[in-house]
Amino acid sequence: MSYGTILLEREQGVATITLNRPPLNPLNGQLFMELGTAVAELAADQATRAVIITGAGEKAFAAGADINEMKNLTPVEMYHFCRVSTNTYNAIENLGKPTIAALNGLTLGGGCELALACDLRLAADTARIALPEINLGILPGGGGPQRLPRLVGMGRAKELMYLGEMIDAAQAERFGLVNRVVPAADLLKEAREMARKLAAKPPLALSLLKEAVHTGMNTDLSSALVDGIKGFVVAFASDDRREGFSAFTEKRQPTFIGR
Repeated sequence: MSYGTILLEREQGVATITLNRPPLNPLNGQLFMELGTAVAELAADQATRAVIITGAGEKAFAAGADINEMKNLTPVEMYHFCRVSTNTYNAIENLGKPTIAALNGLTLGGGCELALACDLRLAADTARIALPEINLGILPGGGGPQRLPRLVGMGRAKELMYLGEMIDAAQAERFGLVNRVVPAADLLKEAREMARKLAAKPPLALSLLKEAVHTGMNTDLSSALVDGIKGFVVAFASDDRREGFSAFTEKRQPTFIGR
């Protein structure tokens, strides 16, 4: 399928989605719809085992929602816009494959919320990150108030959202907002290397692990532990587990097939 606002490439088990509205890659309704469609496409593609999301150009990952589109929306239209964007973020968060946000520049507002929906975040040393909605008289509407405290803690999250100030990549790493900061020139190389490592892992076990982590964050500990045991048993019954055990005893690299 061809897209107008994103690029989708696949190579050796790794898919790369590039937000393609340079130089700032603002997020509009069409982009959210196309991004959601691409994620659904990748969910059904057994050959894809890891996904990278990044922005076109060197200036921005995504500098927020498209204000030129938003400013003319009625409240009802804005509600539907938020529903579409939230559904897209949820689809990324719940994708049964690991996702990496490669933050190549400005990561603001909805762009930050998109990054929060991914499993891992790598930032170029030139990246700048903020949830500045408070400065426009609104609040983050795409999961920021919900996902950010779970990632960095309530105090840090309130600081970032209440003040709406931009932080650099190094500070984002200290806050726990990004996993790793790398030189800008090496960002995609590092993201692809990590994605290839993830793509070599057993897909079923990795999907179950992702589900266990998410369930554990959103339910009580006792229920989460029971669900974790169920996931473990499903993975234990898989062909990949047998391959992993055999490879370990035979001192060779395993080849996982996803079942």
